[in-house]
Amino acid sequence: MRRRKINPRNEREMLVLDRVRLALSAMRHGASISQAARENGVTPRTIKRYAGAALIQDHPGGRIRATKSDRLVRHLQIPGPNGPVDIAVRGSKMATEVARYKSDVNRGLRGKRSALKKWVDKEIAGVKLITDLSTLVSLQDKGLLPIALYRSFSGGGA
Repeated sequence: MRRRKINPRNEREMLVLDRVRLALSAMRHGASISQAARENGVTPRTIKRYAGAALIQDHPGGRIRATKSDRLVRHLQIPGPNGPVDIAVRGSKMATEVARYKSDVNRGLRGKRSALKKWVDKEIAGVKLITDLSTLVSLQDKGLLPIALYRSFSGGGA
């Protein structure tokens, strides 16, 4: 499959990319490309256009499958010292790492103090991760802790 350089030009194209990523996820969980496209409001052609490098086909006319991981850029949010920090990560593996960190932040806020130990002195996309529970509680009390993993393009949180 031919790879297209993806530089979203506007909010609409960013939303299409989000739907393509959701379709790839559905394909990784067993859906066909047409079924994944239909469920996520895109066409198979759009999936091929934006995520061609993340698709494989064993032989001509064979089923198109998603690779185990991809290198697509994702715009995510992580907690920063003064509120949510927008970051861009490349690849589904790095996005999974960010999701694991945010999950551990939530576990820490629910009382599991050891949840953040493995993140001490680590960075993601050049941003030092907050592991101090009192800082995270303070951010939560001020309403500055990002709830959603993916950055909102409409200007609002979550």
